[in-house]
Amino acid sequence: MRVQRFFCYFYRVKLRQYYLYILTNTYSRVLYIGVTNDLLRRLDEHHTSSKRSFAYRYNLKKLLYFEAWDTAEQAIAREKQLKRWHREWKLNLIREFNPKFKDLTDLLY
Repeated sequence: MRVQRFFCYFYRVKLRQYYLYILTNTYSRVLYIGVTNDLLRRLDEHHTSSKRSFAYRYNLKKLLYFEAWDTAEQAIAREKQLKRWHREWKLNLIREFNPKFKDLTDLLY
């Protein structure tokens, strides 16, 4: 029991990661930048979003880019930084990581 509690504590505190991610639609016209602590869950939420949401309105389902961070503060700071960037800078960042603009969702599963 003690080992199990230690593992749960270790997992929550030490292994938790936060993700910055960029989504787009089929034609890459809209870029959406977000932060989450569970990338798979968040992508699923985007795919099944309500009709009122930004993701649904612009059909944002294609994961182009993501980064993993140790703390939420780091991920949020990076998100704010990228949101201030020009579109072309964001596209260049994506091209370095994902030159063919393929959907990276399958890599996560």
